[in-house]
Amino acid sequence: MDAIELLTQDHQHVKDLFEQYEALSDRSLASKRKLALKICLELSKHATAEEEIFYPAVREANKNNADLIDEAVVEHASAKELIAQIVAMQPGEDLYDAKVKVLSEQIEHHVQEEEQDMFPKARAAKLDLPDLGRQIAARKAEIDLPEMQA
Repeated sequence: MDAIELLTQDHQHVKDLFEQYEALSDRSLASKRKLALKICLELSKHATAEEEIFYPAVREANKNNADLIDEAVVEHASAKELIAQIVAMQPGEDLYDAKVKVLSEQIEHHVQEEEQDMFPKARAAKLDLPDLGRQIAARKAEIDLPEMQA
């Protein structure tokens, strides 16, 4: 699977997880915690692999992509801050659901920019997308965030 297919698949998977979270009742605290941690873990793995492997390749392929990459890195930093807050909290605490919702909205915006702007530029740059896909998959498999226990 090439890098763009893999990253797009990640985007859809996380979107599905956010939708599952939204469908939970206010009383489903254990399910909310488990799902929120899964979302946070998946996003953390995805962001780390993008920042370490995909973004540098896209930046190097064409210097005109620098602003796009810089913006994506800042968006990741914002998402990581929310992820850290969510991981440190428990469902039922003030603002927990709001933070998950805002994270969902930020990720939706970020995904749209990647899929509409960055991915086409990466394809046009003739990057070795199958090799990048293998590197991303291997890196994601290495990442485990032990502090994210339900």
